Amino acid sequence: MLNGYGSTILEGAWLTLILALTSMAVAVTLGLLGAACRLSPIKWLSLLGETYATVIRGIPDLVLILLIFYGGQDMVNRLAPMLGYDDYIDINPFIAGVFTMGFIFGAYLSETFRGAFMAIPKGQAEAGAAYGMSGMQVFFRILVPQMIRFAIPGFTNNWLVLTKATALISVVGLQDMMFKAKSAADATREPFTFYLAVAGLYLVLTSVSLLALRYLEKRYSVGTKAADL
Repeated sequence: MLNGYGSTILEGAWLTLILALTSMAVAVTLGLLGAACRLSPIKWLSLLGETYATVIRGIPDLVLILLIFYGGQDMVNRLAPMLGYDDYIDINPFIAGVFTMGFIFGAYLSETFRGAFMAIPKGQAEAGAAYGMSGMQVFFRILVPQMIRFAIPGFTNNWLVLTKATALISVVGLQDMMFKAKSAADATREPFTFYLAVAGLYLVLTSVSLLALRYLEKRYSVGTKAADL
């Protein structure tokens, strides 16, 4: 199958999936922090969150990937001698990819989470406080479960875009399925065959993800439509 490169591309597909999942975990963390900053009554925190979301969403992903990977590596190697480490530090492409994609999509998710929190009626938090709940209890027991329901549609869109955007990490040397497909295409001079196979794998991955997230959305929406009416 695929001139003997099928297993190699599947290995790359597994790495792509791990990259996407790990990057999304970082993005969710940064997205929640960004949303908290943007909703904060403290002006400098709000400005910090807005700046992060605006700047990152305004720069192409590929430019950020190259800037963070090469610029970050250069900065690390400039700082290392000051700390007494003279050997050259080569940043792992997977680690660089995870934090770069997480940093980029954290900005997008901050907008998703901010909108989800704002969709929750203010009376919900006030009712929790009236029952004697602490701020943390109100946040995790009342606000977060409702926020998830409102955020799932936006989260789904960001997950699908992030999954496809992982292909960009191959430009910094990560041997994901895009990198493997390019290597196979160069070796066999059959680019259409291998890029079509990769397109099919991305389609399978995003389709399965979409079905799973739609199921999750339905689960979180149980009993809410009647209440909304």
